[in-house]
Amino acid sequence: MKRTCLLTAGALIVVSGCGLTSGSPMVDDVKPGTVGRGEPLKGARLTVTSKEFTEQLILGAMMGIAFEAAGAEVLDRTGIQGSIGAREAVRSGTADGMYEYTGTAWITYLGNSRPIPDPERQWRAVRDADLRNGVTWLPPSTLNNTYALAMNQANFKKYGTRTLSEVAALSRKDPGAVTLCVEGEFANRADGLPGLEKAYGMRIPAKNATQMDTGIIYTQVAKGSCTYGEVFTTDGRIKSMNLAVMADDKKFFPNYNAAPEINTKALKKWPAIAEVLAPVTKKLNNTVARTLNARVDVDGEDPHEVALDWMKTEGLVK
Repeated sequence: MKRTCLLTAGALIVVSGCGLTSGSPMVDDVKPGTVGRGEPLKGARLTVTSKEFTEQLILGAMMGIAFEAAGAEVLDRTGIQGSIGAREAVRSGTADGMYEYTGTAWITYLGNSRPIPDPERQWRAVRDADLRNGVTWLPPSTLNNTYALAMNQANFKKYGTRTLSEVAALSRKDPGAVTLCVEGEFANRADGLPGLEKAYGMRIPAKNATQMDTGIIYTQVAKGSCTYGEVFTTDGRIKSMNLAVMADDKKFFPNYNAAPEINTKALKKWPAIAEVLAPVTKKLNNTVARTLNARVDVDGEDPHEVALDWMKTEGLVK
């Protein structure tokens, strides 16, 4: 369940553990690489924010580091619990920007019930609708943190499925072969298992779907306790556990492409924000996300240091 955090236009208010703080300055010793040449944000004081989970902390750090390389002074307000608090910080101007997901904006913030299958059209629809809220969306990455089904390598070799259509065919041919580990919410949501079965013509007996917490799903799939498990496509455990992800060939699941969400007034004052973030966004994809997320969730590294190391390795900053 998502908590709602109360904000005013002038200040963040800490409410029931929402995790909003005054933030702290970013003090990375970085210089422009392919990002920030000429320091076009010299003199700017910008605040970056994010939600509290690993991928968001990494993306928030990337945005802040890019701003630093371009000459800005950056205040770090990453790690806000839940989607609403971080979103409201950008909308109100308490923060200047964050990386957000197109599907989250379209469904959660903008109140739509049907996602748009084409990722470019989904982003454009979000961009156009959110302008009236004082929020500008810059071009998206191919990083798409959406739902998927995954299996371990032993089952992958045994059944050979690569797409959800092939999983559906297997469920009809050999119903006992398709067992699922899923979250309780996924088991009952229209954009979860019920909708998935309908869209693909799957036949999954209720006894073949076991509900459990997210973290347990990955370990159970890795062990082979269930043939397929519900996963998030950019989760680092996919890489660390060497899971095979089934392609959503009918584009059933919503697109959750990460893109910079910037306060419109801040962007008008500092239009160079767009050119500063473009090279970073262009390099983001699911493989990058899984690798970096795993460094935090599996190897125990610090999200900010992981972001900084990657940006230096890619030549984005020096």
